[in-house]
Amino acid sequence: MSIEGAAVNQSETPILVPPVPEDNITDLLEQRAQATPDRALFAVPVGDGWRDISASAFRAEVVALAKGLVASGIEPGDRVAFMCKTSYEWTLVDFAIHYAGAVMVPIYETSSPLQVHWVLEDSGARAVLTETEDHAARFEEVRDDLPTVSLAWRLDRGALAELRESGAAIPDAEIDRRRGLAQGSDIATVIYTSGSTGRPKGCVLTHANFVDLSRNAAAALSDVVQQPGAATLLFVTLAHVFARFISVMSVHAGVRVGHQADTSQLLPALGTFQPTFLLAVPRVFEKVYNSAEQKTEAEGKGKIFRAAAKVAVAHSEALDAGKVPFALALKFRLFDKLVYGKLREKLGGKVRFAVSGSAPLSHYLGHFYRSLGVKILEGYGLTETTAPVTVNLPDHFKIGTVGPPLPGHTVRIADDGEIEVQGIDVFKEYWNNEEATRDAFTADGFFRTGDIGSLDEDGYLTITGRKKEIIVTAGGKNVAPAALEDPIRSNTIIGQVVVVGDQRPFISALVTLDPEMLAPWLNNNGEDPMMSLEEASVHPKVLAEVQSAVDQGNAFVSRAESIRKFVILPTEFIEANGHLTPKMSIRRDNILRDFAGEISAMYGEHPQTENVGVVS
Repeated sequence: MSIEGAAVNQSETPILVPPVPEDNITDLLEQRAQATPDRALFAVPVGDGWRDISASAFRAEVVALAKGLVASGIEPGDRVAFMCKTSYEWTLVDFAIHYAGAVMVPIYETSSPLQVHWVLEDSGARAVLTETEDHAARFEEVRDDLPTVSLAWRLDRGALAELRESGAAIPDAEIDRRRGLAQGSDIATVIYTSGSTGRPKGCVLTHANFVDLSRNAAAALSDVVQQPGAATLLFVTLAHVFARFISVMSVHAGVRVGHQADTSQLLPALGTFQPTFLLAVPRVFEKVYNSAEQKTEAEGKGKIFRAAAKVAVAHSEALDAGKVPFALALKFRLFDKLVYGKLREKLGGKVRFAVSGSAPLSHYLGHFYRSLGVKILEGYGLTETTAPVTVNLPDHFKIGTVGPPLPGHTVRIADDGEIEVQGIDVFKEYWNNEEATRDAFTADGFFRTGDIGSLDEDGYLTITGRKKEIIVTAGGKNVAPAALEDPIRSNTIIGQVVVVGDQRPFISALVTLDPEMLAPWLNNNGEDPMMSLEEASVHPKVLAEVQSAVDQGNAFVSRAESIRKFVILPTEFIEANGHLTPKMSIRRDNILRDFAGEISAMYGEHPQTENVGVVS
């Protein structure tokens, strides 16, 4: 509920499922296997289809693997690091580590050797599992400087089978004893932040963070995760807390889970797996839309698609207004057969919901997908909050917001606009970092998120941007970059946008192109689809398209906040060059440093504040 008044600054939702202090993550699997032993809990790809794995079969595999960890010398409380792509084996290892009484330390599969070294050294990891030769090579490069790491296994060399075999003599009673050692307040995992600013910090998340959040979120989202046949296909990295939480909650709720780490194979996998809900970041929904638009354009049906999209958005907006005009309803039914139904089939035909996080989704796409029959439930959270703090609910959601607090959470807005959180999923501490832990909390125990936002009269949260990223122009105007960047980035050919202008007389932007979408766009516009990024960055048609996107973004802000200049960079922002985090968020500080020359060129020696044109 929200606190009534002209200015709502706090919203609270009471807990639905009370905590059980002695329960840990393993209890979720125990209870699921006892309640529905034959229910399909996972599915793995086999040929052109999927092979189901029941709850009881999954538990048996977990216990067998846990025995191997115990036989190898893993002790309760040991940190075990894991580098692996999103897969069934990821969650299998995760639960096995818990059953052995140990602590999981995930490592992003894209991490560099120096990042691997930092995570292993700082966590004091005793063991490490890697999936591939490439993963292992990055570990081996720094292994000699890691005296605490005494055990290492590789999945591609049969490590899981060897562990199961080596643990055959360990009695079931020992695993039962080990899995029961941890209480809810004990450490379950150390997840290192993706490090968009500074060196990654290890977030200590407890068993209760996952258990209480899983139970309460499942209760709040029962229409999504507790309906007959509920299924999801995970393709977001499990090293990130977002997918990790969904995986744990799915075990609790009995959701059938599949995995597809190769996003180039995502559409075929969706078609055969047929999920009922998805977990994704806004960029995925933008890409699905943009790909469909360019495909229809190439087929000569671009006008029909764009007309259908406008009708879809108008239809959704009319639903919010309370009445759909008769003529609009007729158009909607026509396009449902011609366009929307085909798009639903591309998603597998059964998707009704999608949970979206990490960045705002445009209002346009939110309304578009809703009319498509897919409600995108935007939510908000951080690694420090075990993922979601707020989320829109199926029967109570507002496009453009990230929803109300989940049960067991209080969200408030500080005087400076910062979002502060208290609740069941807030982390315990930063590993080996008392100072950072102390700075992260207010005197009365609220976690300082570092994000800026507002609450409406119904207690729904809207995110404005990151506190540290607020730009203050030379004229004293405060500008939140996300308000400009997000609508511009949704353009078909744009990859990333970084707004600049701190202590400058006006706002500018660095723009990168999306190579995947650029080629079909160029082809559809009568240009060479093989054009290089360098050539495209100065091409008149590309400049005009980006200018159009910038103009649309500027429509959301005042003139003082609008982008007056931009430069298209002849390169991409990628993780390897330090410009993106593993979850594809921009590393703003690195970008501002590496492209300082391009930024200075936009302002020149004597920058003006009026009548500024576009540069390329």
